[in-house]
Amino acid sequence: MTVPSHARGYDNFAGRVGRTTDDSTPDWNVPPSAPPGAPNVIVVLIDDMGYSDIGPFGSEIDTPTLNRLAHNGIRLTNYHTTPLCSPSRAALLTGLNPHRAGYGFVANADPGYPGLRLELADDVATLPEILRDNGYATYAVGKWHLVRDANMSPGRTRDSWPTQRGFDRYYGSLEGLNSFYYPNQLVSDNSVVDIEAYPDGYYLTDDLTDKAIGYLKDLRAHDADKPFFLYFAHVAMHGPLQAKPSDQAKYRGRYAEGWDRIRENRFAAQLAQGIFPQGTRQAPRNSEPGYDVPAWESLSPAEQARFARYMEVYAAMVDSIDQSLGRILDTVEQYGELDNTIVVFTSDNGGTAEGGPSGTRSYFAEFAHVGDPDWVGDVPHDEDLIGTARLGVHYPRGWGQTSNTPFRFYKGQTFAGGVRVPFVLSWPAGLKRDTDDDGIRHQYAYVTDLAPTLLDLVGIEPSGVRRGLPAKEFDGVSAVEVLRSPDADTRHTEQYAEMTGHRGFYRDGWKLLALHEPGRHIDDPRWQLFDLTNDPTELDDIANLYPDKVAELAHAWDESAWANTVFPLITREDLTLRRPAEARLGDPVRILAGAPTLERYRSSRLIAFRDFDIAVALEGYRSGDKGVLVAHGDPQGGYLLYIEDGRLIFGYNAYGRYTAIDAGELSDGVGSIEVRTAVAPRLTWDFTVRVDGVDRAALPGRVQLVGMAPWTGISVGVDARGPVSWELRERRGPFRYTGNLVSVTYTPGAVQVPQQVVREVEREAEFAAE
Repeated sequence: MTVPSHARGYDNFAGRVGRTTDDSTPDWNVPPSAPPGAPNVIVVLIDDMGYSDIGPFGSEIDTPTLNRLAHNGIRLTNYHTTPLCSPSRAALLTGLNPHRAGYGFVANADPGYPGLRLELADDVATLPEILRDNGYATYAVGKWHLVRDANMSPGRTRDSWPTQRGFDRYYGSLEGLNSFYYPNQLVSDNSVVDIEAYPDGYYLTDDLTDKAIGYLKDLRAHDADKPFFLYFAHVAMHGPLQAKPSDQAKYRGRYAEGWDRIRENRFAAQLAQGIFPQGTRQAPRNSEPGYDVPAWESLSPAEQARFARYMEVYAAMVDSIDQSLGRILDTVEQYGELDNTIVVFTSDNGGTAEGGPSGTRSYFAEFAHVGDPDWVGDVPHDEDLIGTARLGVHYPRGWGQTSNTPFRFYKGQTFAGGVRVPFVLSWPAGLKRDTDDDGIRHQYAYVTDLAPTLLDLVGIEPSGVRRGLPAKEFDGVSAVEVLRSPDADTRHTEQYAEMTGHRGFYRDGWKLLALHEPGRHIDDPRWQLFDLTNDPTELDDIANLYPDKVAELAHAWDESAWANTVFPLITREDLTLRRPAEARLGDPVRILAGAPTLERYRSSRLIAFRDFDIAVALEGYRSGDKGVLVAHGDPQGGYLLYIEDGRLIFGYNAYGRYTAIDAGELSDGVGSIEVRTAVAPRLTWDFTVRVDGVDRAALPGRVQLVGMAPWTGISVGVDARGPVSWELRERRGPFRYTGNLVSVTYTPGAVQVPQQVVREVEREAEFAAE
């Protein structure tokens, strides 16, 4: 029979509908399926790993898994990315140039311009969305950093969270960095993991690896054939550097010879492997102010010993990453699928200089540059604690340039040290090499090429539509021809770069570069020109010899900048601007006992640069009640208020320097405890502890926790996750309060620190958050 015109609900039904099933024909929607024989895809993205940090690119660090992949696969030696994290991740997952994807900077700013939206727009399709629409299972673990920090808390939009952007499952950190022993916050799918204390022996890289393996085992238990896409975005190698004792022990003493010798050895290995042609020159140590590296021999024996220790920790973390990948590939091999699995290993940008000239044992203090000569950016902790859970450390920038061997500069700059990174791809079943092909490719490639290349390899075309909107077309191009033949020409012949005024433009072997110099107008670049065919390490500035080429490429940069939403150019100072609506994050808040730990950014807005009061409401203290009333922070900085043996204690952790004051015994029936905090000169706080309205104790002149500290958010009734007081955690654990705690109320006062200082500190913190 014919369905009457007024009937509803039968649109697009391909079967036949009668009055009963006797005269009807069923039809079922067929879910999308991947092309026959479609390979699995694993993309491993490392954070802040330099060009030379793995064996296939010249490193002395043990990376047997990567060595095997490179031996049988392809190495792109001329692969480029953006100078910072969020832009690279956006470009990798969307195939779009970073500003066009909305990520001209990291997702810890909000200056209010299209190229710095710092959230994925509705017309931006992602690689996992395309793969899932074509029959793939999709999983992500690790660092995300494509969500504005203001949107990481409950009640905020989740439009840019992983499971809203194409991933079936997600486990990791939305932040730009984290502790490896006490992550401040982990997210599973769409919800925060409400964990009080991490188990003994916990290490974040192992946790992420366990979760990734669990996802694959879960899939194969339910579906033996469905191909998967696993995006494993490591939190390593971002600071703070922390490594397991067993991995650290392996590298003890191996860096005593210093960064000059290690750089020489790595470059010699790169030449021997054919990464660069004979005759290539290694860049000298950076000498520019703010980037400079001293000769290793000019350091004192004490400095050499400490600096070598930092690099031991770094090497141990690289080793741990290789172990992680080995465990995942072992699992894939157990299912007999390793030959038909595409594995990509690369980094989001080059090695970093954020540890400064001397490194730091107090990571978050290093970024609070306030112009105070007494400010300590490297709190002199016991050097035996370097790399452990108790400290947040980073290596000196001499090791950063070593990571970037043989190039100049670092993460954040558009020179090769910031944007040229290792790239290894393996697919035994689909990319078989000729016997005379060593797998090394010298053709130019860019991070936007990865998505179209992977789709080309698996045989999938994007639909061009997302949520009914025309999706932005890829800026990247497929590099499959290059992967298949060492003689193929690259299809990616030109590329702009821009980051906080640092500029770059590549075209057919020429590269135009400009560092944004302090005090110089952001739109007045001092251009340098390099012939990369003959000078791949960017040593000889030939701008004066080829003024016409400089003018040509400068004009091309300008045209490309307009075409990719780069304008207006944003200075580091401009990046401190936040949308006015965020001011409400500093409104008073009452937190009931039992509430989950507050998210870090929300917590910080309650105390940063201002007076604030903390009011604890008890339902009558009783003798014997004990435990933490409120805690904010972890070993890298924070404060807590607790009761032990009938006495009230306030503890303050100034970037690892802990002080406690005793506010005396408590009488039965006490119902109100307060901590009043007042801004004092030179970026310090004065604390006063009150009991039922009476002053009990004072702690004046404590250096403020600013920038990214405190890293762990506010907990009520327990010191959750990372301990503010190491000694108390060892004795009492998280020390949950045993009495009747009603609530804790934060009442922030006005910001009292001069705005110039606030902008300076928050500017540096945004770069640290990368």
